Amino acid sequence: MHMEVQPDSGVAGVDDRERGTTATQRRQAILAPGLSPFPEGWYFVASRQAVQRAGLIQKSWMGENIVVWSDADGRICVAEAICPHLGADLGPDAGGRVCDGRLVCPFHGYEFDATGQCVATPFAPAPRTAKLRVFETHDIHGLIFAWWGVDGRPPQWTLPTEPLEQDGWCNYEIETLRFPGHPQETTENSVDLAHLRYVHGYDNVDRPERMSVEGHRLLSNFNFRRVRTIARFAKLTFSVSAKTHIYGLGYSFVDIREHSIGMNMRLWVLATPVDGKLIDLTLVSQVREIRKPRRLFVGLGFLPPPLRAPLINKFMALQQKEDVLQDVVIWGRKQYTSRPRLCRSDGEIMPFRYYCAQFYPEPCDSNGAAT
Repeated sequence: MHMEVQPDSGVAGVDDRERGTTATQRRQAILAPGLSPFPEGWYFVASRQAVQRAGLIQKSWMGENIVVWSDADGRICVAEAICPHLGADLGPDAGGRVCDGRLVCPFHGYEFDATGQCVATPFAPAPRTAKLRVFETHDIHGLIFAWWGVDGRPPQWTLPTEPLEQDGWCNYEIETLRFPGHPQETTENSVDLAHLRYVHGYDNVDRPERMSVEGHRLLSNFNFRRVRTIARFAKLTFSVSAKTHIYGLGYSFVDIREHSIGMNMRLWVLATPVDGKLIDLTLVSQVREIRKPRRLFVGLGFLPPPLRAPLINKFMALQQKEDVLQDVVIWGRKQYTSRPRLCRSDGEIMPFRYYCAQFYPEPCDSNGAAT
């Protein structure tokens, strides 16, 4: 799918079948004065390692107060942090705890399994109707996502299910930044090639293939060169190809190949609304083991091969964070412009917005009809 945007144009002709959206959704995507703070989709909750380390996590997520824990078999539960008995807060600060893989309410000791069902109480049989409101989860190599649907409707699509090879890849580096923003605005950067040049100083930015959309999936590829100063004296030029796989507005996976060194890297960019104003942007990176680098990175040749990828991953994670902080200054202060006055160098902003329209389904009334 491709659209050539005319100068000073907010809308251009794209085949309706390619967009896969209704006329109403297209009007909403173009004319909406603002964006609903909670687009439908899969959103990051926590890493499995963080859940196992903490035992019980409580957080604000998609405007919800949730708790997250794992049972003895490794099943993760993401649930509303309100006990269905008498409404007690189930978070650790209120006294909620996990015992033998069950969440225990601090008020009356009701115990809930990883399905959210109450399975025991201290003084009487567990009531069958006592069940937590739970969110469906998806685990991608230890990264836990949960589905948020408009009006509580079930998942309409899935995240990638094919396993990623882990042999030879280092452990994750994970960094979360919180700031005022919206996941559509942050994800739009994946198709905004002009900002890569102007904000981040990338050179020779080009798109080898047109942006493509298939239902909830969007693929955006681009190449670029970049000069970085290392340790204040060494300047290195990186030649990069990046292939971005987007599944909704909460999941972006970037497959990166750095050609001059011969380095493979993975980057997840996970935008999650917190409360309708703030978002958490989580960066997760991995680097593959580099045995025979085409070019020596600073100090790389002195390290044994098993130590190279973890060290480079830490460096690249810092660089990614630095890039995001440049964007945060803009994201945290900008307003959504429903009628952008675009020029040819802006690329595929409007096709991206047509893609986004599907994640804002109209809410339904009590009879299931769109309102």
